[in-house]
Amino acid sequence: MKKILFLLTILTVTALTFSCAKEGCTDPDADNYSSEATKDDASCTFSGRVVFWYNEATSDSLYYFGSDVLNYFVDGQAVGIQNTDIYWTGAPECGQTGSITVTKDLGSDKTKSFTYSIVDDLGDEIWGGNLEFNANTCWGHELVW
Repeated sequence: MKKILFLLTILTVTALTFSCAKEGCTDPDADNYSSEATKDDASCTFSGRVVFWYNEATSDSLYYFGSDVLNYFVDGQAVGIQNTDIYWTGAPECGQTGSITVTKDLGSDKTKSFTYSIVDDLGDEIWGGNLEFNANTCWGHELVW
């Protein structure tokens, strides 16, 4: 009888342990991270941010080139407009007032590359290329003339 009770206790504890496993996203870098999840269900989604900036020398060069306004595009979508006389002495914080900060949905990827283009009010593309967005981070992309 003791053996049967012992086996029933073991089976009950085991069943409760496995039935209590909470599925969800277990990656702390994910937007939908769940601290309560004990089993990853592959539902994690990520986003990354980039802030554009340039210094006073670049601002002056843009002025002498005749550029007054810059239009920022990421993956062909307009993401911001900025006067060329706004410059920084170092990378601003993401989302800082006056900065051009871009947030991209990375889906289930922790890193993803997007194209960017910066066009002045004269219609000239001043900068362009690819940007690497990384999950749960923000980095400053300096634009140099």
